[in-house]
Amino acid sequence: MARQRRPMIGIGLLLLAHKLYSVGINTLPPVTLLAIVGQTLLFLGIINPPWDRYDVCISGESILIHKDYRRLVLSAIEHADDIHLYYNMASLMLKGRSLELRYGSVKFCILLAVFTIATSLTYVGLVWGATEIFETYSYMRQCAIGFSGVLFALKVLTTHYEGGASHYVHGILVPTKYAVWVELVIIQVLVPRASFIGHLAGILVGVAYISGPLKYLIDGICGLIPVMGLRGSFAPSYTYTRSTVGSNPYQDSPPEYSRQNYGWNVNGSYTQTEQSSQGNQFNENDQFRTYPAQPTVEELRQHRINRFL
Repeated sequence: MARQRRPMIGIGLLLLAHKLYSVGINTLPPVTLLAIVGQTLLFLGIINPPWDRYDVCISGESILIHKDYRRLVLSAIEHADDIHLYYNMASLMLKGRSLELRYGSVKFCILLAVFTIATSLTYVGLVWGATEIFETYSYMRQCAIGFSGVLFALKVLTTHYEGGASHYVHGILVPTKYAVWVELVIIQVLVPRASFIGHLAGILVGVAYISGPLKYLIDGICGLIPVMGLRGSFAPSYTYTRSTVGSNPYQDSPPEYSRQNYGWNVNGSYTQTEQSSQGNQFNENDQFRTYPAQPTVEELRQHRINRFL
């Protein structure tokens, strides 16, 4: 059954439009922006596929019994209502902007695709396991939609890369290693209709990437794709400057990452001490830049004289 267009603009869509305006569309990397715009257009019915959102919700029964494998992907990009869409897309803005800059657009696109399928498969495995353990078929019929499972997987990655001993989760300071687990419980308390198993599946996928198995798979897929011709525009690109206007052109100062097209400062996730450490490490290992030799006193004097000639 084809989905119906939604002519009414709800509060969630208005909040999403305001969020995009506040963040700035030009600050979002291409894959993140495409994912947000695509899911929004799908929700509005502007992209009008031949199914309704609940026709493709994922359940253990639909995959294991009815073999409807398209739900492994389609269930993740559909949303129940505009508030559901808003919270997921607002979260994707933050996580996508950080991770896409780290990985590059090609690898981040592959990461999203693999995480989407892996989260859905893990969800099916969890509901099957719950059915076997608790001896009730109701778990197999729980049907879920939404991108939040993938977002929980991305949350594991961003928390891992940010480091630090503790994180704030909904205003509560918790140890970093427990942050995603605390968020899992808090969201379930605040939003009882949320899919606990779907969110748990996302966390397990994120852990599988950090611990190795999924990382090797994604790296292997990236190695099979001929990205050499795309590397200039899709690989991570960090533009840095060596000095400010009016400074000594010969001064060998540590590089600083600049706020470029994506509007994201790569050092934003580090403390001041960590930033200094990162800068020093970059200087020591930088083998691709040539620095001018330190001028002699006579050369400096001649340079000043030339300025007035």
